[in-house]
Amino acid sequence: MARKNFARVYAILVGWLLCAGCAVPVHAADIEGVRVDDRITLPGGTPLVLNGAGVRTKLAFAKLYVGALYLPAKQPAAEAIFKDAGAKRIAMFVLADEITARELVASLNNALAANHIPIELALIEARLRQLNDMMLKVGVLKKGAVVTLSFLPATGTHIHINGEEKLVIKGEDFFRAMLRIWIGNKPVDGRLRDAMLGGDGSVRLF
Repeated sequence: MARKNFARVYAILVGWLLCAGCAVPVHAADIEGVRVDDRITLPGGTPLVLNGAGVRTKLAFAKLYVGALYLPAKQPAAEAIFKDAGAKRIAMFVLADEITARELVASLNNALAANHIPIELALIEARLRQLNDMMLKVGVLKKGAVVTLSFLPATGTHIHINGEEKLVIKGEDFFRAMLRIWIGNKPVDGRLRDAMLGGDGSVRLF
C-alpha cells in the first residue's frame, strides 16, 4: 500500500514539475552575448514582440551588430510587414569595437538604393538627409551601443542612440523604406534578413 501511495505521489510530483517547466516564460534571446528582449513596450504603451534577430556580418566573418525586428505580432512574410502601417521597431546592438557613423550611413544608403527606384528615393531624400546629418554628428558607435528606429503611426520614426532620442522623422513611407534595408529583396545582409523574419534557428532562448 505504501509503495502504491509513493508511486502515485511520485507521478504527481513529476507531472507538476514538467508542467511547471513548460510554463516558464521566455524573456530574452541571447545572440553573441547580447540579450534581446522578446517583448518591449514603445512610448505610449504600444506592446511589440520580437519577430526575429540575427547578426550583421561583413566579409562573412566580421560581426558588426545584432539586428532585431519588433512587430505587434509575429509575421514571417516581408510584404505583409511592409503593408502593415502599425507600430514597429528596428534595434541594432553594436558588436564591433567601433563602427563609424560614416560607414553605417554608407551601408544604409547603399541598401536603400538597391531596394528602391530613383523616384522612390526622391520622395524621402530630404528626410534621409536629416538622418544622415544626425548620424554623421554622432561620429562613432562603440561596442555595446544601441541604436533603435521606432515607428509610431501618430508621430513617425523615433531614432534613439543609447536611449537618447536624437531625431523624429515623419511619414510611414520613410520607415517602410528603412525596413527594406534589412528585409527588402536586396537586404544589407541576407542571413540577417532571414533571422529577422523568424528563420534563424541559431538563436538561443533562455
